Amino acid sequence: MEVLTPRSLGEALEMKASRPEAVPIAGGTDLMVALNFGHQRPSLILDLTHVGELKGYSVTGDRVHLGAMTTFTGIIESGHYGGLIEASRTVGSPQIRNRATVGGNLATASPAGDSIPVLYTYDADIVLGSVGGAERKLPLREFFTGPKRTALEPHELILGVTWKRRVGPSTFAKIGTRNAMVISIASICVALDPVDRRARIALGSVGPTVLRAEEAESILTEALAAAGFWEGMSRRLQQDVVEGVAVAAGKSARPIDDVRASARYRSHACRVLARRVVEWTLSTAPGGGVLA
Repeated sequence: MEVLTPRSLGEALEMKASRPEAVPIAGGTDLMVALNFGHQRPSLILDLTHVGELKGYSVTGDRVHLGAMTTFTGIIESGHYGGLIEASRTVGSPQIRNRATVGGNLATASPAGDSIPVLYTYDADIVLGSVGGAERKLPLREFFTGPKRTALEPHELILGVTWKRRVGPSTFAKIGTRNAMVISIASICVALDPVDRRARIALGSVGPTVLRAEEAESILTEALAAAGFWEGMSRRLQQDVVEGVAVAAGKSARPIDDVRASARYRSHACRVLARRVVEWTLSTAPGGGVLA
């Protein structure tokens, strides 16, 4: 096995263009598992560890950019975006979070990827780079084409992910077979956007890719508008409204039976998680909450 070690982004893109078969490695928390179990045996690896341009978090105007080589520990320590921080805290152990990167989470393209539902609720775009500084952006919903399949071209690298700055609360939660170091059976992110006056809900691990629960979003958005929530973020919702959102979220799931859970259980888990996470997200808004 040959390993290429670029020292800059330009060098990395040149190497990827000349050797498109090279498999990028960042934290290695997914790739090394595949290597150890013999699921992958690439002849060439592109080590991005020393490419500093891919690390970090920045804001330009009203756009946020998160570099592909930013670790989940780095996201937590940034203090920005509650839902993304909550999702980052659920990734493996502290040792794994110190190594695992958001770019790796996106490249693996697992519907159980913890950061992905949050980024869906941000309407994020993925930034892809190729030799000569060329970039293209794709909405995440177009980048993921199926379980562990993406629209990434052989000559491209993931540079990062970008989204419009959000000011409302967002909350992430998942359920698994134990409390820590677990692949999710089902996950959800709920984000409330007082600028666009919209609720966004994304479901993980219950379909071939992460799914937006569009019917549940519409119910919650309309209920918040009727309650005057967007004007002052100080009104409360009735419990039956939250239950309607939860039922709609469960219907949006497209789960399958596998070794971790049955499809029926996953649909049930979506309803339970949706109910809880909507309540938690409302409770973080000033004066927000749910009336019994």
